[in-house]
Amino acid sequence: MKFKRVLLKISGETLKGKQEHGYEAGAVRHVVQTVKAAVEGGANVALVVGAGNIWRGVMGAGMDPVTADYMGMLGTVMNGLCLADYFRAAGVPAELFCAVAMEPIAPRFDRRRALEALDSGKVVIFSGGTGCPFFTTDTTAALRALEMGCDAVLKATKVDGIYTADPKKDPTAVRFDRLSYDEAISRNLKIMDQSAFSLCRDRDLPIVVFDFFDPSSLGRVLAGDLSAGTLVSKEGK
Repeated sequence: MKFKRVLLKISGETLKGKQEHGYEAGAVRHVVQTVKAAVEGGANVALVVGAGNIWRGVMGAGMDPVTADYMGMLGTVMNGLCLADYFRAAGVPAELFCAVAMEPIAPRFDRRRALEALDSGKVVIFSGGTGCPFFTTDTTAALRALEMGCDAVLKATKVDGIYTADPKKDPTAVRFDRLSYDEAISRNLKIMDQSAFSLCRDRDLPIVVFDFFDPSSLGRVLAGDLSAGTLVSKEGK
């Protein structure tokens, strides 16, 4: 296994299935069963989930941006609670942490406790973002991956890697097999934010962007078959 310990970043939209917002049981079970297979295969999986199924902000209505970000953080806690419950129901031990004080709903993030949970084979879910406004869940994923000593950040998407444009909208979009951090930043690729790319670059933490809805792709990435996605690394190799 090339990547033994990973931070999986999924969007909140992954949990809503075909609904406009909220949760679809089948979609949540898909996440759980995909991660369960990886854990049973020997991987340690930490997880960060966005909140796009609940909250996208209403900046056009004049809401204060800090308040809007706090609401997004709360959305990630709701999604974390949902996932943790479904994992446990599927027989997968899971522990949820929150970046801000949320007891008794979720314990506040503690690096030592999170490492112990991950070492014991639990799926560890990080919610509440970084605890600060103006940082996305992509940055949270990079930060927690570094704190947990992960081998890579795996960014789950609906396409098989990074393209020059959205391939679902632009048929001329070209797929990248490999990219360096600097290339990803200079091209201003929207697959992850600049802060996340920079954090990973500064600590040489690989990023793999892959199609989470291809049933074989996560296992292939973990095994080192990087044709299943796009690798972003120091040299783009």
